[in-house]
Amino acid sequence: MHRLFLLSLILNLSFSLFSQSRTNIKAYLDCKNFYNPEIGNFVEIHLQFLAHTLKYVAIESNLQSEVAILYTIKQADIVVKTDAYRLQSPLMRDSIIEDFYEVRRIALNPGKYTLEISLSDLNANNPPTTAIQDLEVKDLSNQIAISSIETAEMMFPVKDSLESIFTKSGYEIFPRISNYYPSQSKKIPVYFEVYKNQNDPSNITFGLKQSIVDTKTKTELEAYTRYTKIELSDVLPFIRLIDISKLKSGEYNLEFSIINKENNSIYSSSYFFERFNEDEYDAVLADKIVLDPKFQESITDDSLVFYVASLIPISKAAEIRNIMDLLKTKDKENYRKYIQSYWVNTSNGVNTYEAWLKYKKQVLIVQKLFKTNFTDGYETDRGRVYLQFGPPNNVITRENSPSDYPYEIWRYDKIQNFSNKRFIFYNPDLVNNNYRLLHSDMQGEVQNYRWQQQLAKRNSSNSDIDNPNDGNLKHFGGNSIDLYNQY
Repeated sequence: MHRLFLLSLILNLSFSLFSQSRTNIKAYLDCKNFYNPEIGNFVEIHLQFLAHTLKYVAIESNLQSEVAILYTIKQADIVVKTDAYRLQSPLMRDSIIEDFYEVRRIALNPGKYTLEISLSDLNANNPPTTAIQDLEVKDLSNQIAISSIETAEMMFPVKDSLESIFTKSGYEIFPRISNYYPSQSKKIPVYFEVYKNQNDPSNITFGLKQSIVDTKTKTELEAYTRYTKIELSDVLPFIRLIDISKLKSGEYNLEFSIINKENNSIYSSSYFFERFNEDEYDAVLADKIVLDPKFQESITDDSLVFYVASLIPISKAAEIRNIMDLLKTKDKENYRKYIQSYWVNTSNGVNTYEAWLKYKKQVLIVQKLFKTNFTDGYETDRGRVYLQFGPPNNVITRENSPSDYPYEIWRYDKIQNFSNKRFIFYNPDLVNNNYRLLHSDMQGEVQNYRWQQQLAKRNSSNSDIDNPNDGNLKHFGGNSIDLYNQY
């Protein structure tokens, strides 16, 4: 899945980052599928809170934050699960604060759902941070199957008396939600489970294949292929340390497959990750950057955080992670070095200052057009699309449709190698100018085949989740599909 910044789910990375302001909570989100014979199929919701985005209060000689968490899981807009509770961070010493984690396990029947999450900092008077994500629960009980692959920031054996929400199969596993592995990461600790067919009592021997596949060339890297003989049981856990110390920079899938006697794969589970493994110039440290006075005069000290974070919409996954780590340092000189080095690299050293000024102008336009009371312009869905793809060639705005939520349709004549691409944004909150991306036919963007129904939710029956036309009743003023298709 694509990294989510704010409310937009970007679809080509395995996790999401959501937030609504530099002063609000920021957190990474990931979901994993597992099975337990006693409770059935269930989903694990992983959260990593960026500690510096929370407010802390003194607890004796330590500091602690507290978050109110609300999960709502819907199927065809019918609420099937809710969970609300308070979470206290670990006690932090002095002013040294670190990211912390949360895991929630929720039993669900196989099917497609919508997961809504709301996070509120109980020590700060800020609006809640919210996110919406599609969720699919696979049936891992009626066939030989493999769970989702979970990677770990930390993993170590524990005694029974010390079990916690992070405990699996005798190990304490703190989930790693980022799938970017820089040069200093030498191994990937992974956890997964293999399940037998619960309707078949026999125990048959199979092979387990481990491999790494280059996603661009589609080639399997033989040096990383490994076979293991296994005998299935109800739940067979595996812990592996994947050595990536010699793996070149690139994008890969780590795959585990169950192999039968004919050497055919009967079930596979994969984990996408990005690797950077070169002794190259590190733009975050930027030790060799000489600050250009002209370049730096265009950025005031009080706008440094704003302009560093404004690079996120046009950055790759690895760069986003670097930016988030950089913002934790509160080092103004490194902020300046990063902004300058980013544009040196982006422009290949040609017209660097001009390239920066052009982007800065676009950021200020986005700030003026799309900011809300609690969100900077570049953090909004419209702002992100504008900065990533430029201004649209045509915009249709409908703020007062009799039956639809307020919406906008953006059309681009050309994006990269693609022609005639469309984005539809809507404002279900009806306040704060907070338009969310509802649907797009652009590759890698949110593609919601029920967007008409969601736009006209007040006129939708929501009875059949698999029918894209369910609830799309003809209603007065409801011509969004005609406007969307007119180009």
